[in-house]
Amino acid sequence: MPRIRLIIEYDGTNYRGWQNQPNGLAVQEVLERELEKLTGERIVIHASGRTDSGVHARAQVAHFDTLSSIPADKFCYALNVGLPADVRIIYSDSVYENFHARFCVKKKHYRYAIWHAPHASALNARTTLHIHTTLDYDNINVAAKDIIGTHDFRAFKAAGVELNDTVRTIYESNWSVNGRLVTYDVIGSGFMYNMVRILVGTMIEIGQGRRDKDSLKTALSTLNRSDAGATAPAHGLMLMGVEYADGFNTRDYV
Repeated sequence: MPRIRLIIEYDGTNYRGWQNQPNGLAVQEVLERELEKLTGERIVIHASGRTDSGVHARAQVAHFDTLSSIPADKFCYALNVGLPADVRIIYSDSVYENFHARFCVKKKHYRYAIWHAPHASALNARTTLHIHTTLDYDNINVAAKDIIGTHDFRAFKAAGVELNDTVRTIYESNWSVNGRLVTYDVIGSGFMYNMVRILVGTMIEIGQGRRDKDSLKTALSTLNRSDAGATAPAHGLMLMGVEYADGFNTRDYV
């Protein structure tokens, strides 16, 4: 059966995350409904990962199998006709049968955005966290480097989530300042539920002087959740892109 790959962009504000949920609308549900309309098939779509409720995506990757005669490169056009304005397919193609949007991932890139100003912005309020207090950029950038490499990130796992493997590899971790817009970019082999938001929350507290600048090192050493900071709000986080072991990289298409 032919396998179709999609690159999906969405504003997560109105959704309960990527994965289908019994208590609210998810991005996956919206896409599967539209696919059924187009193909007449009950299709299950598989993504590179489950973004949290309220988290956005610049380039989520997903795949599905179908017997439809719609050409693979036309699925983006066909789907966008019926999808809501806050979900868009920006690329589609056919892919080899063993490709899996989740299990073939090599790297993921997330970005957290902060609007650092006395007043919140009306234009980017849905995609940035507003902070008006002082932030020590030097300290948070030094702290960001402490997580590069392979570590056990158990201290940055959401409470109540049970995982056998909490070891992840971080390839890039850095903050950038562009006027009032402050962004944190992190690229890794994978991320646990809430992991990026806990990392960001810890670094915000470091930047505000409420935590020692070595707090990330301490949490990596003790593995205790209490040694990390609060979970940053979801709306500042965006999945920027995904890279695969076969060389496919969303960066080449967005």
